[in-house]
Amino acid sequence: MSQRDPIRVFVTHDYQAGDDYLRVFEYLESARNFYYRNVSTPDKPPAGAGIEARREDLRRQINGAEVVVALGSLASAHSEMLVFQVNYAKASDKPVVLLSGFGKEIVVPRYITDLADEKVDWDERGLVDAIRRQARHEESTRWDTIEFKLD
Repeated sequence: MSQRDPIRVFVTHDYQAGDDYLRVFEYLESARNFYYRNVSTPDKPPAGAGIEARREDLRRQINGAEVVVALGSLASAHSEMLVFQVNYAKASDKPVVLLSGFGKEIVVPRYITDLADEKVDWDERGLVDAIRRQARHEESTRWDTIEFKLD
């Protein structure tokens, strides 16, 4: 991964850039040496008003991605669209990283969690590492240092 070859990321949506959707990109932007390209376009709904036009547009967006970030917060309000996007990602052999709810416990149905390749909490480092692992099979070379004093 480099500036010339960024990871192509699709974040699930229902044609609205909600708080969790925008928060994902705040986390990705704050990550050092992480280059990505957003292939999801919630601000550009398809011209056709029907559900099939939306699904076809979502298929096009997911086809351009290397990894799909599924927002658990969509499970309650837009369950059908979330299920469709995750199922299509898996049918297209795209890895899925499932994000839990931000700041509150959200129950994500088991049939969605079972489809996820990896589940992460809202943590910039954890999200970036999961995207790298799932999209490019890159392992993080970071480690935590714990300092303590012996008496």
